Amino acid sequence: MSIIETTKMSSKGQVVIPENIRKKLGLKHGSQFIVVGDKDVVILKSITPPSMDEFEHLVSQIKMQAKEVGLKENDIHEAIKRARGKI
Repeated sequence: MSIIETTKMSSKGQVVIPENIRKKLGLKHGSQFIVVGDKDVVILKSITPPSMDEFEHLVSQIKMQAKEVGLKENDIHEAIKRARGKI
């Protein structure tokens, strides 16, 4: 069952997540969130960085996909230069 609480926004735009919800979700000091706003709805979605094992797995998948499509390291450098407006 969901916990429903109310909270207020401070003059600095800060919102306190009630203690019951923080405990239930395991939120700690420094937790990070994606904030989505649409009309009168604000959604906070907690995010966590991947572990090193997950990150290494993602990198190996990316390398395999790049190899499959014939992407070379120089292609990446050129794309970065274009994105930075240096070409």
